[in-house]
Amino acid sequence: MKYCFGVDIGGTTVKMGLLEENGTIVDKWEIATDTSEEGKSILPNVAASIAKKTEEHQIAKEEIVGVGVGVPAPVTADGVVNGSANLGWKYKEVKRELEELTGLKAEIGNDANVAALGEMWKGGGAGEKNMIMVTLGTGVGGGVIIDGKMLVGQNGAGGEIGHLCVNYEETDRCGCGNRGCLEQYASATGIVRLAKQKLGQEMRPTILNKEDVTAKDVFDAVKAGDEVAKEIAVTFGRYLGYGLANLAAVADPAVFVIGGGVSKAGEVLIPYIREPYMERAFFADKKVKFVLAELGNDAGICGAAKLVLDA
Repeated sequence: MKYCFGVDIGGTTVKMGLLEENGTIVDKWEIATDTSEEGKSILPNVAASIAKKTEEHQIAKEEIVGVGVGVPAPVTADGVVNGSANLGWKYKEVKRELEELTGLKAEIGNDANVAALGEMWKGGGAGEKNMIMVTLGTGVGGGVIIDGKMLVGQNGAGGEIGHLCVNYEETDRCGCGNRGCLEQYASATGIVRLAKQKLGQEMRPTILNKEDVTAKDVFDAVKAGDEVAKEIAVTFGRYLGYGLANLAAVADPAVFVIGGGVSKAGEVLIPYIREPYMERAFFADKKVKFVLAELGNDAGICGAAKLVLDA
């Protein structure tokens, strides 16, 4: 039996897993992300945790294929990160450092791309080789998988779908500095922004409260039949659906997997995205499936493991 480690480094915690090469999770755990001193302890802490688990499970080093890692930053094809605000890293040769620390082969990828790989392998995209994962959280992340491989790009920024421009008239700036990014309308914070704009001029009764509305509130209200909430959802869906139609014209996916915190609203989301998508999609891209992500917090560790198994 061969094993591998999957590591999903977040700004607060590092999710870690020991997996068999068929994808069965043997053990999973978390350690704190120590971002002090430009995150210099993050990789040593990961290596120490891997060594401890290897000993705990009495696994010989030759039985371990390697370590796969997802990080919240663009990652070059040779495993270099040129800055990650969430981790405090500036220039970091993550692959080289981790291989030196562990004595194991390491493969590194952007966390959203890696999560997409996990969903393709063991989740909502299982059985498909061409898919796009859309992660609707605080921001909008994405992972583009073509022929079973992550789209990385020259600078490691492939799949940054949250920064597609979907509104050329927007005057407010996105966190990235540009204007009109998909993230401004389809993330949890973007949905709140749309809701507050709508509620600021809305005279009809609604169960939504402008002062403390959340994305969850909007979709709970949609489920309750609230007309104002439904109109907010239509606006959200139009931006996202049209954006995905543009993406499909380039990547031609078999499936869109919708994940992230907003996806916890469930199946109610899908028609709001699919209908505007179908309005604008190129005819050859209309057979695409829309599904919800299935792996939750395990997507990152599964995808990281797949990354090193495929290397």
